[in-house]
Formats: sequence, structure tokens, C-alpha cells
Amino acid sequence: MLDKPPNKHDPGSRLATPAVCAALVLAVAAVFGQTVGFEFVNLDDDACVSQNQALMNGLSWQSVGWAFTNNLVGNWDPLTWLSHLLDWELYGDRAGGHHLTNVLLHAAATVLLFLVLRNMTGRFWPSAIAAAIFALHPLRAESVAWVTERKDVLSGVFFMLTLAAYAGYVRRRFSPWRYALVIMAFALGLMSKPMLVTLPFVLLLLDYWPLKRPALEKRRPTATVLRLVVEKVPLFALTAACCVATVRAQHVPDYQHGPWSWRIGNAAISYVDYLGRFFYPVGLSPLTPRTDFDLPLWRVAASAVVLAAITAAVFLWVRKRPYLPVGWLWFVGMLFPVIGLVPFGTQAMADRFTYLPQIGLCIALVWGADELTRRWPYRRWICGIISATAICALAICAWRQTGFWRESETIWRRTIACTSDNYMARYALGNVLAGQGRLVEAAAEYRKAREIMPREPAAEYNLGVAAGSRRRWNEAITHYLRALAANPLHTNARNNLANAYLNVGEVYEAIKQSRTVLRIDPKFSEARINIGHAMLVLKRYEEAAEEYRRALAGGVEYPEARYNLAIALYFLGRRDEAAEHYRRAVRTQPKILEGRMDLGELLEKKK
Repeated sequence: MLDKPPNKHDPGSRLATPAVCAALVLAVAAVFGQTVGFEFVNLDDDACVSQNQALMNGLSWQSVGWAFTNNLVGNWDPLTWLSHLLDWELYGDRAGGHHLTNVLLHAAATVLLFLVLRNMTGRFWPSAIAAAIFALHPLRAESVAWVTERKDVLSGVFFMLTLAAYAGYVRRRFSPWRYALVIMAFALGLMSKPMLVTLPFVLLLLDYWPLKRPALEKRRPTATVLRLVVEKVPLFALTAACCVATVRAQHVPDYQHGPWSWRIGNAAISYVDYLGRFFYPVGLSPLTPRTDFDLPLWRVAASAVVLAAITAAVFLWVRKRPYLPVGWLWFVGMLFPVIGLVPFGTQAMADRFTYLPQIGLCIALVWGADELTRRWPYRRWICGIISATAICALAICAWRQTGFWRESETIWRRTIACTSDNYMARYALGNVLAGQGRLVEAAAEYRKAREIMPREPAAEYNLGVAAGSRRRWNEAITHYLRALAANPLHTNARNNLANAYLNVGEVYEAIKQSRTVLRIDPKFSEARINIGHAMLVLKRYEEAAEEYRRALAGGVEYPEARYNLAIALYFLGRRDEAAEHYRRAVRTQPKILEGRMDLGELLEKKK
């Protein structure tokens, strides 16, 4: 079953294995350990972690339920949310602790990859080199240095554990318990990141090489292949369920879908670009957005030719060098869910998508180089020097690339420098500047984003946020309306529009917009809070109290909503209830009384 079974003379059977594991961990720490001093960035870290009220409420049965039911960023990945909850319990809002967890998980995934490859193939040094390339490639920076991308490194650990469990299941007599362990590890991986849906196909590739399961029954190869496929039906069932859940969680506006001709052409170009980034990882940036649906025909044709040529070449060597088609199909297959054929976001491609797919390229490259140099004189020394030089060069580039994630302004200015017409980077930089009070500079970035992508609602939305921050409510309303004209399902824009209407006294229009938000997303608690505010203004205290209660029942603590619920209950004469909610609001957020009436004093006077 093994490509080259280990024996007592194999260096991996002695101290070399723990030594390589330690070296891999130290290398990961040397490159990515710098992130412990980094901040959160405003690329979802704010919404998902640093300003996520569900995490701030702490680890509880209620927050665990929230982890399994929310789809905050368009995915169902409850295990990732549980890891963030645990981090918040341990580190609070100290970003360094959250970064440390990412580094530790990536180190664990790297060590597991080395052990799994060595166990499956029996080859010690190729396994170590492939794991080192995976660990220290500059494309890893986005997955490790970005706190919100915890899903990559966490799912990577369960991916490796699934492979390890599968190898243990295959190499022993059939056991339902060992197979159940494979299913369990796979399910946990899917709950970390849905991208693992292609893992059953990877297992079929591993059946061919290095496990060589079809070759064990040469008399009935077709029946064996069919049996191997049927064997994985439970895994395919989990894949199908995860795909359905993910598609339902995604909310991609129609204008971002693009025609099928564009999707296919972009997929071909993206595959080749990812391949290029593997061999020449320079000018990397976290966002490569779509600006239009016009692709140069020559690029599409050239990319298709390159892909076809590589595919034909690796299959010409399918018998003599089976690791080539396995590595290539691993790369192509695992990228397939995020290559853009199914709309899932605004990006055309992203470095983080290569986290697990690139392992296939590492295998094909390292095993191919190992065989190519087999007859070289002084092979061990030459290969050792070349490998060490390449790994050190990758580590230096990865260390530099990781440094750009130090804080938000740095990563967005780097992105703008590395890409052209990047409207998403422009408005993200605008958000950073607005948060620093540099509103004029922020508005300038938003306008640049709007010039690049006039139909994209994000720029108008952020111009509205900037105007609202300066209390220019009518200007904010204009921008929010433009954003909604481009995307009527933009719930944040509509909710902020309702808030702006409240501030200019258009109470009934605010209620109308908030109810529209709830029709789009019934779990959007902030819309209920806006309705509660409107009902308070109208002195409809019973309805206000009901809206605040329903908002708070969603599992997230909103101190302002609880404080206003106390006010509504006070005017309804239910002072004991009002006092309880008042105390909870002040305990959760003591600053809530700044500029507000002290309801506690009123409650005391009434006793």
C-alpha cells in the first residue's frame, strides 16, 4: 500500500521525526509569530470579532446556540465561531491572543501534514519539504495573519486529521469505529469551513496514490473503483448537506453574478494566476475584486491552453509518476468551489483560497524533483542546498508579506499599491480614515471607489456612514438611497437609512424602512431596535418594549436596547422590571449614561 514503506533505517523512525516537527513549529513561529503584536484589521475583524457583541457576551449556552445558528459572513461554520468565543473568553479584546491561536493552529496543521504524508508514502524528506513549503509560502500570510480567516487554519487541522484517520482506516481490517472517526473529523472540518466539501474526492485520489487501493485487486479494477466510491457515500452526503447550507447562507446580489461566459473565462484565468502565485509569490494583496465582466479573449484562450497542456502532460505520466495527476487534480479540484463558477462574493480570487489546494502542487513538485534528481551525483548535498535555499527564500517573503497585516491602514495602502482599480481597498481605507476622525480624507477615498465602480453600493453606503458620523443626516439619507437603488437587499444601508430618518424626525419612514429590513432578514435585531426607538418617540411604550425584548431575545446583548427597554417599562409603570433592565444595561456598558437621563435616580425618587 505504501509508496516506500519505512524501515528501521528510515531516519523518520528515530529522532529525525520529532526534530523535523520541532523545526516546522519553530519556522512557523519565526515567520508568523510577529502577528502577536498586530492589531485587528477592518477586513471583517471588526464585525466578526472585535466589535461582535455575541462574542463580547462571553461563552454561554446562549452564545453556543448563536454559533450554530448565525450566518454572519455568509457561511455556516459554527466550530470557527466557537473558537472565537473561546478566544474572547481567554484574551478579551487583546488582538495578540487571537493572532496567537491562528499561528498555533497553522503550526499544528503543518506538523500533521508532514506526519500524514510520511505515513502514507513512506518518504521522509519529501514529506518534510512539502510540509515546509506549505507552511512558509507567502500565500499563507492571509490565512494566518488575518484573525477572521481562522476558518482556514482550523479547517486545515481537521483536514489533516481526516487524512490521518482515513489512512488508519484503510491500512487495517474494516472497522466501523475507525470509519466513524473519519466521518467525525470530516464533519468537524466542514463546520470549520465549507471549502472542505471536496475532501471525499481527495480521498479517492489518495486511494489511487499513494495508498494504491485499486492496484490491490488487479483482476477487478472497475469493481474496486466502484466500491471505493460507494464507501464514501456518507462523506458525499455530508458534502451535499454542507453545499445546501452554504448556498442558502450566501446573499450575493444578482448584479454581482456575471454571465456564465465570464465565470468560465475568469475561472480559467484564476487557475493560471494561482499557479503563477505559487511559483512567483510577489505583489500579493488580500482583495482582487471584480470591476467589470469584460475579459481579454486572448487571456482566456491562453489560460485554457495552459490548463489543457498541464492536464494532458500529467496524465501522460499517470502510470510511471502517479503523484503528478494526483497533485494536479488535488489543486484543481479543491479550488473548484471558490473558482467563481458559483457566485459567493465580490472577489475574483484570493490568496486564502490556496491554503489547502496548494498542498497538491507541493506534492507534485517535491516528488517530481525527487525523481528527477535520483541519478544526480552528490544528490543529497545538492538537493539539500537547493531545498534549504528555496524554503529560506519563501520564509523571508512570507515574513515580509505577513508584516503588511500589522494594522488596517498599512494593508489597504499596500493593496492599492499592488492592484489597479481596487474599489474595495479604497472604501476599506476610507473606513479606516473615518474611524480615525479623518473624515475629509475618508470621503475622498469613497469617491475614488465610486468612480471605479459606480454601481457598487458599498461606496455610497460608506459615504452615508461618513456623513452620518458628521451628523449630516440629509446627506447620509441621499447616499443610503443611492446604495439601495443599486442593491435593494443591502440591509445595513436600509437599517442606517432608518436611523437617519429617525434623526431628522421622519419617524414613520424610519419604521417603514426597518420593517423592510426584517422582511429581508427576520433576525436583523438592529432593525427591531430602530423600531423600538421610533415607538418611544411616538410614546407607544408597550410596542417599544416588545420590539426591544424581541431584539434582545436573539442571543446578543445590546445595552442601549436594554436601557431603552427600561425607559419604556418605567413609563408603563412597571418599575421593578425597569430597574432590573437598567442595572443590567449599566453593568454591561457603564458609559451608557453619558448624555442621558439617569433612570436610576428617577426609580429611587418613586420609591
